[in-house]
Amino acid sequence: MTVENIKTIGVIGAGTMGAQIAMVCAVSGYDVVLQDIDEASLQGAKQSLKPRMDRWVEKNRLTKKEVDQAFGRLSLVTNLNFVKEADFIIEAVVEKIDVKKSLFNKLEQVTKEDAILATNSSTIVSSKIAEDLKRPQNVCNVHFFNPPLKMELVEVVKGQHTSDQTADTAVELIESLGKIPVLLKKEISGFIANRILGKLMDEAVFLLENGYATHEEIDLVCKKALNHPIGPFALMDLTGIDVNYFVRMQRYQESGKEEDKPAQIVAEKVEKGELGRKTGKGFYQYT
Repeated sequence: MTVENIKTIGVIGAGTMGAQIAMVCAVSGYDVVLQDIDEASLQGAKQSLKPRMDRWVEKNRLTKKEVDQAFGRLSLVTNLNFVKEADFIIEAVVEKIDVKKSLFNKLEQVTKEDAILATNSSTIVSSKIAEDLKRPQNVCNVHFFNPPLKMELVEVVKGQHTSDQTADTAVELIESLGKIPVLLKKEISGFIANRILGKLMDEAVFLLENGYATHEEIDLVCKKALNHPIGPFALMDLTGIDVNYFVRMQRYQESGKEEDKPAQIVAEKVEKGELGRKTGKGFYQYT
């Protein structure tokens, strides 16, 4: 598969990431199918995209006609039948390896032989997802950052199983979306950004749990002293505290090291259902 052959892109999972990835692709001229097993999630995704795209029109980034055309290229479905015609598929489901492996096994059975299957996982390397597949050479990581409509950078990760052509095509696709790709030549859990960010998060949580400062104060220091656009706790609220939890659990399952477990305060937030912006409460309160 080459980028010139890519006409239809499939995005699986209609959460914040999946919905916005789908719109990024539709705006760039691709026919896009956004799939989720929950119809309400699909309709919620469409409703969440409309005000964002209206702001693009207000800021003269696109015309209303161009936005309408992009929505016209975006289809919403609850089944996987569409993947038979898809050239490039981006998975954006929950950060659980068993869920991803099951999905990719289903996809491989019905997709074209040269279709590329990419995971948007922020930490799980694609070799763990592709280990039981017959065509692992077609699999790679394509990691968009939250929110995809705004963030320019995308990490593309090439595992030992990934063919050069798959990696090159993924990079070229990202460029065609107006994004900036960074290609990792070999796999490492967490890639580049999240490995660096993880160290910051760990220290921020340590300072909070041991009473050195409040989460508001730690965020303030990161913004005003380190010039970060957003503090670590506000960022966890934005991306979802459950995402942080699942990432750390995956790392713990791989390493067996106690220090890789989710922080107690993160686990408590997940147990309470306080997952950040999407639930109205995390480290901060939202209305």
